[in-house]
Parts: sequence; structure tokens; C-alpha cells
Amino acid sequence: MPALLHIDSSPRAGSISSRLAAAFVATWKRENLGGTVVHRNTSLDGFPYLDEATIDAFFTPPAKLTSEQMRTLEFSDCLVDELLAADVLVLAAPMWNLSVPASLKAWIDMIVREGRTFAFTADGVASLVPPGKRVFVFSARGGVYPAGSPLQTFDHQEPYLRAILGVIGLTDVEFIHAERQSESADAAAEGLACAERALAELTT
Repeated sequence: MPALLHIDSSPRAGSISSRLAAAFVATWKRENLGGTVVHRNTSLDGFPYLDEATIDAFFTPPAKLTSEQMRTLEFSDCLVDELLAADVLVLAAPMWNLSVPASLKAWIDMIVREGRTFAFTADGVASLVPPGKRVFVFSARGGVYPAGSPLQTFDHQEPYLRAILGVIGLTDVEFIHAERQSESADAAAEGLACAERALAELTT
């Protein structure tokens, strides 16, 4: 049975990134009757940030974990299990201050774990996430950051997500950006229309 993991990260009811992601998920559900969808919103669900106890538990060998550390890891383990079970990962990731929302980073910090989703080896970092998963990232951005332009250096959103997802083996990643959302109403509308056209191509 196919499974999809849907992660929102905007607290806004009118979030464009969330709207685009929801449209994709709705189509996926129609095309995958009986498939399962797990949905979380990292901002609205109050995702915790890493603290010292969690970091210590991450780096404690499984055989030496105390019962308290096991409880500390329960939420992270649940998030990792959701990721490993999914065939498709959908991220709604608005660009905030040139990067991603802090709550989305909190989710990433909980699922990028040595021994669960990646491992250090003599040859470097090895991913532990099974291959074949597809990732779709839907974002809203205030401006445009074309490759080769001076503005490209300000884009710390897409390069970061590609890099950190790649660490755990998620390399089949497609981005749909609704750009120019901080410009004029006409520019914002055209940026959204462009994203919606790209979304339609994904789902036809």
C-alpha cells in the first residue's frame, strides 16, 4: 500500500506553500486509493527543538540507552519511522529570511540521525533511508533567485534542503516555487500561476 508523508511548516491559514502542497496531496490520494497519508504541521504542532538530553540520547549506543533516554527518543523515533515508511515525501516549505522556518529545521534535526537515517563509514557518510523515495517541495518566496545571478547567493533554502535530504539518501527532489510573492500584486499572481502550472504538470 503506497504511503505519503506530508509536512507543512507555515502557521498561516492562507499559506501559499501549504495550499500548493495540499493540492498535490489531494491528487495523490485520488490516484492512490487505499494509500495512507500522514500529515504534520511543524509550526502548529509545536515541534520541539534539540536540547542537551536529546542530543546525548542520539549519540548513546542503543544497548546503553537508559529508560529515560528511550522516552526522550520516542518522538524522534516516531518521526523517523514515518519517513522510512513513506514512498513520497511532500514538504511545504516557505522561504523565511532566505532559508526555511525554524520549525521545519526542528523536524529535520529530529530525522537526520546517525544510526537511523545515515551512518559514518570509512568512505564517508552513507545514507540509511531506502532508495526510491520521491520528494516534492512546495515553497513561496518573496523574490526570484535565478541560477548564475547575483541573487542566487541569497537562496539558502533550496540548496540547504537538497544537501541535507541528500545526506540521508533523498536525492529525487523536485521543487515548485511560487516566486515574487513580496512584489506587486500582479507579479505575485503571476508567480503563483507559474507554480500552479508546474503543479498541474506533476499531477497529469
